Amino acid sequence: MQVRADRVSVEGPHGTLLPPTSLTVSDGELALVHGEPGVGVTAFGLALAGRIKPATGTVTVDEPAKLQDLVAIVDAPGVTEPDDALPLRVVVGEELALAHKPAGKADVLAWLTEHDVAPLANVRFENIEPATRTRLLTTLAASRRGIRMLVLDQPERHTSDLGAWMALARENAAAGLAVVVLTTTPLIALGVEPARVGQLDQPSPQVCREVEGEQE
Repeated sequence: MQVRADRVSVEGPHGTLLPPTSLTVSDGELALVHGEPGVGVTAFGLALAGRIKPATGTVTVDEPAKLQDLVAIVDAPGVTEPDDALPLRVVVGEELALAHKPAGKADVLAWLTEHDVAPLANVRFENIEPATRTRLLTTLAASRRGIRMLVLDQPERHTSDLGAWMALARENAAAGLAVVVLTTTPLIALGVEPARVGQLDQPSPQVCREVEGEQE
């Protein structure tokens, strides 16, 4: 699968949210997209997922399915981020239900146990350790039926440990998903050249998928 954003822009009630931006990402690839703090990066993620209609440009996918059914947005501020006051068990239950999976009390406990977080079942979501938060939400999103692409929205807002979410993103891309990470943090420390909001000529995504047991 390949998703292609071509000169996509988004307008808000008070002006431009996203200047024209292009990006192409395929199965097994990781694209990092950097933008200035604000709503621009989230607007790009929503456009990539088919959740909002661009003012200009197009987002296309080479699959006979809707973008909304193929792309999951993980932890987008004010959009898909869970309510911080909810306990972890409720958040997981809601995500399992969204994935059309059994979401009763026993099902949630089984899921929490499988992912080594059962002792945290009643902990408010705002108090979940950042790396664990991102890992759990990403795992839940990836488990939805038909999902082929993940968009992680500003995971660095919860932690300064960039390596933790980078490893998670690469892991999911290596498993065959297309992965886009939206970030407002410079990635110089990671030695990565990101794509940039407002640009049309972008660096190629990182190829992470495994080929004959080895990474490309």
